[in-house]
Amino acid sequence: MFKGSMVALVTPFKDGLVDEPCLERLVDFHVKNGTTALVPCGTTGESATLSYAEHDKVIELVVKFAKGRVPVIAGTGSNSTEEAIMLTRHAKKVGAAASLQVSPYYNRPTQKGLYLHFKAIAEAVDIPIVIYNIASRTGVNIEPETFAKLAGIKNIVGVKESSGNLEQMARIRRSCPKEFLLISGDDALTLPVLAIGGVGIISVVANIIPRDVADMCIAFEKGNVKKAEELHYMMLPLVKAMFIETNPIPVKTAMGLMKLCDPGLRLPMCEMMPENREKLVAALKEYKLI
Repeated sequence: MFKGSMVALVTPFKDGLVDEPCLERLVDFHVKNGTTALVPCGTTGESATLSYAEHDKVIELVVKFAKGRVPVIAGTGSNSTEEAIMLTRHAKKVGAAASLQVSPYYNRPTQKGLYLHFKAIAEAVDIPIVIYNIASRTGVNIEPETFAKLAGIKNIVGVKESSGNLEQMARIRRSCPKEFLLISGDDALTLPVLAIGGVGIISVVANIIPRDVADMCIAFEKGNVKKAEELHYMMLPLVKAMFIETNPIPVKTAMGLMKLCDPGLRLPMCEMMPENREKLVAALKEYKLI
């Protein structure tokens, strides 16, 4: 259903507003460079600082600009179940292929609460759902046993796993049906996740090197593990640079330096510290991106 290099798309801003022409250019850039799915309005897309109207509009625009060439997995999660349902209904209405549902943040639900939250969304909106597990942002880890139950709901199709815990990911892979998608949520772990049965990555670094991330996934799928390893190790220093400050600060700064979009962020995201910017510039130069 979904595999390969899927990009956690940034939301470009200009003069504080969503830059629609730039968003269209970015969609075309990814389609031309092997990205297999577009994932707007996630963490990298600064969804937390978008108004409801902007959130809906960005998803609608990405679907429009994609023109059916690649699927759109719309970030429509919330720590309010009713808000998540509202956003997901809109995403389905405008043509998104699936929804990315982050686990509820701040309110720290129990495992039962997590199960009931995702179950309610899946029952309210008939659209494929990929759950996003990122305890470092939300405060709660979704346990493999909970995924085993969630995988029994027909339109919950997979997980973007950002725990950083390969043992946990292997337990998810083991306890869920074969068709349940294990997707890496951490660029540094894409190759290891593929090796334990993952299908791809929802990637931050693919915002700037989409072809290389796509080629690594393709090489592994075709059995060319040596090429996949070479690409993995080549990208690793750049991946590290993408997270020297909170995502999406480094990747948007890099995109500004590469003239892909304005580097503008919305508060509370802010400009990089000068010493970290120097490290980022050095990594981009080493990769020959600037």
